[in-house]
Amino acid sequence: MTLTIRDFRPADAEAAAAAHCAGRPHLVLPAEVFAWLPDHLPADQHYRTLVAEVDGRVVGSVRCGRVTDTSTEGIAFANGSVLPGFRRRGAFTALLAAAERHLAAHGATEVHSWVDDVPEALAFAAHRGYREGRLAHFARRDLTAPLPPEPPLPAGVELRTAADFQDDPYPLFLVEEDAIRDEPGEVEVDRSDYQDWLDGVWSRPDLDRGLTVVAVVDGRPAAFSAAQTDGDRYWSAFTACRREFRGRGLSTLAKTRSLHLARAAGLTEAFTSNDAGNAPMLAINDRLGYQRCASERKFVKQLTG
Repeated sequence: MTLTIRDFRPADAEAAAAAHCAGRPHLVLPAEVFAWLPDHLPADQHYRTLVAEVDGRVVGSVRCGRVTDTSTEGIAFANGSVLPGFRRRGAFTALLAAAERHLAAHGATEVHSWVDDVPEALAFAAHRGYREGRLAHFARRDLTAPLPPEPPLPAGVELRTAADFQDDPYPLFLVEEDAIRDEPGEVEVDRSDYQDWLDGVWSRPDLDRGLTVVAVVDGRPAAFSAAQTDGDRYWSAFTACRREFRGRGLSTLAKTRSLHLARAAGLTEAFTSNDAGNAPMLAINDRLGYQRCASERKFVKQLTG
């Protein structure tokens, strides 16, 4: 067996996506996004995708980069996977080591990685110097089954789609900028840049603006539920609500409408992921009929100090 670690090429997209999702049907990440990401993320993120090749076949990948939406210095990420049939052969060990070297060369001192919440994966991470952190849960919703009815709209509230903001998405950026600061996690998200958001979020090829629903209060976007899709599969990218509008059920309104639109469009499965401590969002998903299907844990490694 000849193992090679090299940089990702656009022609690797299908194989890299297959390795990423193999044995993990709750993940929704189209191959085209693998090819799209390297050219659309901030330069100071130093984003890089590496692939593992065994005898000329791409069997795994890791995506890594600096975290740029925090003022905390030195934070980075590395996430990836290897096809089940090629595990325990050193491929992911080599991928992770290459990612750590790349990140350290660009000033990273701490690497965060999401790990499947299964014994063998947890042991792998711990054995390589990563310490266990937060827990997150994946949930699935069968879109071929009946959905809860849409709640009545309160006075002054209307539901629109992101497609209505095609010419000026800045109001949606403001919703996300405000909401993401309260997302549970080890890293404080306290920096944002509109151009980075346009390049890396708004322009993603899998963002479905027709299924992304915005709750507008007296003409002002207050909440949204963003949808990314891959064929007939739907992913809840982020459901956000500005602080001043919370407690009014706007997130529930937006996500319920988005699921109804997805079902009408012929999509058959919806997936989402939430931090185990995000009680409000977990409660919304429970009411919408999502059922937990997998979990993952954040693991963190100090590269220096």
